Amino acid sequence: MAKYGTVVGMDEVGRGALAGPVAVGACVSPGTEPSHALADSKYLTANRREELVSLAAKWAWPCAVGMASAAEVDRFGITGALRKAGLRALRTLVLEGVPASVVLLDGSHDWLTPKPDLFDAQVDSGLFEAVGSPRVKTLVKADATCSVVSAASIVAKVSRDHLMETLPDPGYGWASNKGYASSGHRDALVRLGVSAYHRQTWRLIPVDNNI
Repeated sequence: MAKYGTVVGMDEVGRGALAGPVAVGACVSPGTEPSHALADSKYLTANRREELVSLAAKWAWPCAVGMASAAEVDRFGITGALRKAGLRALRTLVLEGVPASVVLLDGSHDWLTPKPDLFDAQVDSGLFEAVGSPRVKTLVKADATCSVVSAASIVAKVSRDHLMETLPDPGYGWASNKGYASSGHRDALVRLGVSAYHRQTWRLIPVDNNI
């Protein structure tokens, strides 16, 4: 910690959903190992995530979750939306008085740092500077091998799931599918059409090539 400053683990959830926001968790590394083993949220049951979320957040405090709406996914693309969500999470940490020195991202692609050729990059660059322009390091499988990234994954997943459960639902099944492409969700799209919570630039209803 002294060598690198404040290290923040970051992970995203909701990238592949048909509806709802993308969410990015950001947790501050305390420089110690947690008392409970953490793991990538994808490999935990919903009940186990609920059991671990408060423990993860307490160990890696402060934690923050930033979100970008389905409309922002449509407008900026999935990478741009993830970047906005991640920067919003870091801004919350700044407001808590804990700016990040280094951000450890799961994966091999740095989607957090604004690039000059990306749409609306000027706005993102200003926000990036506002959170202190942290150094970004990527690590493949960090969500499974690095406890602070696992904590971020769990916090983001539980926060997004809780949000999806509260959305107005005429029959899409948000409580069970959380906006992902279950068969029931696909069937409901055919019956009900697309809602304001869906990513409307995505192919939501498969084309029947037999028609």
